[in-house]
Amino acid sequence: MKLEQSNHISKKYQQLDDKDLVRFYRQNGDEQAFSELMNRHQTKIYSYIYSMVKDGGKADDIFQETFTKVITKMDDTYNEQGKWIAWVMRIAHNATIDYLRKQKRFVDVSSNYDKESNTDFYDRLPDEDLISAQEQLEKDEAKSSLMRHIDDLPEEQRQVVMLRHYYEMPFKEIAELTDVSINTALGRMRYALINLRKLFDKEKEQEENSYAERG
Repeated sequence: MKLEQSNHISKKYQQLDDKDLVRFYRQNGDEQAFSELMNRHQTKIYSYIYSMVKDGGKADDIFQETFTKVITKMDDTYNEQGKWIAWVMRIAHNATIDYLRKQKRFVDVSSNYDKESNTDFYDRLPDEDLISAQEQLEKDEAKSSLMRHIDDLPEEQRQVVMLRHYYEMPFKEIAELTDVSINTALGRMRYALINLRKLFDKEKEQEENSYAERG
């Protein structure tokens, strides 16, 4: 269960950008400013956590843990030069990965990607190509089918797809959030797209075989 959205926040706060809301909260302890920040971003943060742990109760716990850390760390570790939501997403990501590691559901293979990746190849792979591939997937496949197949991806690939495809984060921020190089983030996205295409092709083949058997 996510934090309940407040309906009593002044319109003044709703018109402010994140940077001003953070400044009001840090300087004056303005609770309405912080409530507006939560209202604005909690769905995105909770959805990311849930997409990783696949458990509503645990997602609730990690979500609450995330905002507890946000409150306690905002005065000390947040740098106003960076985007507040990117900073919060990093806290949520780290809390989620800690949980997955305890459950032995996450294996850090970033070093393998760095060793095996061909830097020249990834340098020749611009963001636009990856975006086009994602857009093509959206056009070719229903959203429900796409989400089902995303769930079948390895953890590291699913992270990148969710952050890029649903939260529209640039690869630079994804790399910083997941503590890997940009080449590694690009590599994970590339392999995710390859695996998704294989899953879609397999699904299509199964459907065609099913139709043939009925005919």
